[in-house]
Amino acid sequence: MRLFQLSLHSLNFPAPEMACKEPNGLLAMGGDLSSARLLHAYHQGIFPWFSIGDPILWWSPDPRAVLFPDCFHLSRSMKRFHQRSPYQVSVNHDFRQVIEGCASERHEGTWITPQVCHAWQRLHQLGHAHSVEVWQDGTLVGGLYGMSLGQVFCGESMFSRRENASKTALFVFSNYFRQLGGKLIDCQVLNPHTTSLGAVEIPRADYLEYLKKTISQPLPVRSWQPQQLF
Repeated sequence: MRLFQLSLHSLNFPAPEMACKEPNGLLAMGGDLSSARLLHAYHQGIFPWFSIGDPILWWSPDPRAVLFPDCFHLSRSMKRFHQRSPYQVSVNHDFRQVIEGCASERHEGTWITPQVCHAWQRLHQLGHAHSVEVWQDGTLVGGLYGMSLGQVFCGESMFSRRENASKTALFVFSNYFRQLGGKLIDCQVLNPHTTSLGAVEIPRADYLEYLKKTISQPLPVRSWQPQQLF
């Protein structure tokens, strides 16, 4: 298997359609995690995912896992929990603490290296990356983070230190995003957790077309101002 080697002097990526079938979606290696490169990649439906000690690997899987906010699945038990929820939910109150929580709450190891954390904190400072925090009595107990691309939100990771905290983060954010005009939450690769919440797989070509149509329709700037959601 030969991968496209990215140059540090160019932001060009190969077309997503050139990605490997096995491992599914592996497209290129190398480059860096500069804000310009990350933004260029996500605009093309490409994202980095690699382990500590490995080169930067870039992916665009087919099919693509997505969650349509209108189709969020709230189980009866989760609905009962939410009605008596002990949590408060905010947006963009503490991005650094959320991404560090996502990095540390991974018993199987993490791809969110210090290098990744720094890159995403730069994106947050530039107004492209956002966090959702779940609090209990003033303590952060869960959350998620990702990137906004018009009416698409590219979810990167979530974590939970208390019962249903990450589910609460995604449920409250999904409702908020839908009310603002958001159309799709990118989950990248399907897993049992996101499946239970209503995520589905769609062809990569459909995801790229969706991204192309909605990326030029940004949500109001005030949408991402630090605020209480729940």
